[in-house]
Amino acid sequence: MSGLIEYRGRGAVTPIEAVDRQSIAACRRRLGAAARRWLDASGFEPSRGSAVLIPDDKNGLARVLVGVDPQQPLAALAGLPQQLPAGRYRLAEEGVAVDPQLAALGWALGAYRFDRYRKSAPVPAQLVVSRADLNTLKPQIEAVGLVRDLVNTPTEDMGPEQIAQTIKDMARTHRAKVKEWVGDALLKANFPTIHAVGRASHRAPRLVEMTWGKATDPKLVLVGKGVCFDTGGLDLKPSAGMRWMKKDMGGSAHAIALASLVMAAKLPVRLTLLIPTVENAVSGNALRPGDVVRTRAGHAVEIDNTDAEGRLILCDALAYAGEQDPDLIVDFATLTGAARVALGPDLPALFTNREPLASGVLEAAEATHDPMWRLPLWRPYHSMLSSYLADFANSGASRHAGAITAALYLERFVPEATPWMHVDVYAWNDSHRPGRPRGGEAQSLRAFFAFLQKRYGKAQRASKPRSRKR
Repeated sequence: MSGLIEYRGRGAVTPIEAVDRQSIAACRRRLGAAARRWLDASGFEPSRGSAVLIPDDKNGLARVLVGVDPQQPLAALAGLPQQLPAGRYRLAEEGVAVDPQLAALGWALGAYRFDRYRKSAPVPAQLVVSRADLNTLKPQIEAVGLVRDLVNTPTEDMGPEQIAQTIKDMARTHRAKVKEWVGDALLKANFPTIHAVGRASHRAPRLVEMTWGKATDPKLVLVGKGVCFDTGGLDLKPSAGMRWMKKDMGGSAHAIALASLVMAAKLPVRLTLLIPTVENAVSGNALRPGDVVRTRAGHAVEIDNTDAEGRLILCDALAYAGEQDPDLIVDFATLTGAARVALGPDLPALFTNREPLASGVLEAAEATHDPMWRLPLWRPYHSMLSSYLADFANSGASRHAGAITAALYLERFVPEATPWMHVDVYAWNDSHRPGRPRGGEAQSLRAFFAFLQKRYGKAQRASKPRSRKR
């Protein structure tokens, strides 16, 4: 696990002291005269993310000071792994108190590099932590790394077949079962919209289903949008809009990673992972604007825009999920640019048909420093998806409320009695920031895992009867 190692009491370990404007004076008093002169000469200011290396009297490294914001413990050490000289470091007891687990998690997230296509990559500095902290953090760090790796990989090496293989590899590790429908088998099994979106590509569309856990446990279904590349179809995207569309499978990456966390923790659930995965390409048999597709749920959907394809592949998967009478459905999707306009790149948009679900997952988001923001399922906006010849359309003429209308479209395919959450994620960092390297990103993953741990923990499950009422 890059960046973190267990401390075994051997070798030199350099302390890292967290400081802010209130604590810097006390820090100076602890330093020797030479170190204070060095600190003055460096011009160090204890603002968040700033750092200074304090030498010892043998030209070695005695201590590192890093400016922190106590309200953002995840960012405390996140910029240091790629900034400090190679070596081993520890969080000092002196200075500003920061949560050691969150600080270590931030360090590990900052140590991440995607080097699959590089000849060489620098080795990040290492933070020593206790065995207990290492064991607690390792699954989360690996899950975030999995999301980043999947999203960062170019489509040529991360198409529907490769996503399916990732799931199969994970299933083998956890002794889960995998079933998939590929190409025309989707039509025979009544998944017409997944087939319609993906049929134009030379890479066959597919639906991958993984099941794990005891059949008697509560049923949890995770669904992820797996559009491995999105040209927009015949409603072709401009070049700027198409440039980063390898990330349009970010929803599937989140669902896969969350499934891995659920299985690693052995949560008492009957888990189903559903990943509809396609490449939205252009060819002679591509889906056309104005076509009408009959979905698995029986709804006739007019194709207003072929670039609103994610909701089409998700609707068949959600209908299939609802047929299993689950305790909860959660879907993740890089679904709309409108969510980014409303909330920016860092805040996933949360939609749900149950108030307790919203409060529970938002509470987990705050506790884990993994934010999201709730948007409403404002049902009067159903009129924006009206169609003159079908039951409804996949998008509409209005540019207003795009994230909401997309969520409303999906809600039509979830049984009213089934608790459901939909997360519209960006899954990407446009620029490099401490702990958030440019490229693929996991957003809301840790929050949802914490929520599921609380919802399905053994003690809670024993004392809390299942309720399906609104």
